[in-house]
Amino acid sequence: MSLPHAILTALLEKPSSGLELTRRFDRSFGYFWSATHQQIYRELGRLERDRLIRALAPPVPARGQKKEYEVLPEGRTELARWTASAQDPKTMRDPLLLRLRSAAVVGTDGIDAELRRHLDLHRRQLETYRAIELRDFPPEKDSMPDRLQHAVLRAGIDLETFWVEWLERTLTDLSAAPSGLSSPSGD
Repeated sequence: MSLPHAILTALLEKPSSGLELTRRFDRSFGYFWSATHQQIYRELGRLERDRLIRALAPPVPARGQKKEYEVLPEGRTELARWTASAQDPKTMRDPLLLRLRSAAVVGTDGIDAELRRHLDLHRRQLETYRAIELRDFPPEKDSMPDRLQHAVLRAGIDLETFWVEWLERTLTDLSAAPSGLSSPSGD
């Protein structure tokens, strides 16, 4: 996924100012596609320059008024083209997994605390996603757009469930090892 396509999606859902867009990213898109405010504003400029979006004229011209953007037909066409195109899955890159691999070489001092910290973070994120699901997806919300948005949220729930279960199992396995969490034997 690319940031321009995420922005086009957000603007098609609701024309927004840059500030509103960054807030929406912080509350929803940011759970699966993060971007800094600076990246969003820079991309808005590019999309406007490429004539995929435009700033709406304010009802009353005023100096310092925030621009509100909408997607132009060319932007909708680009988003539809991108949505229908094939893309291979991305290889997972997670620093925690690399740190565990490194601990096998240099020792496990401190790794249990980091695993427990990650477990707490994933448990909290899972709670957040489940609360969003209860709030935003009651059974009567059953349109195709609702189903697609719910599928994205369920992916987040499933990923967080995976991490919680994996971290719990890993902590159990490591604490049950004959040497426990300690330095490698030097084999």
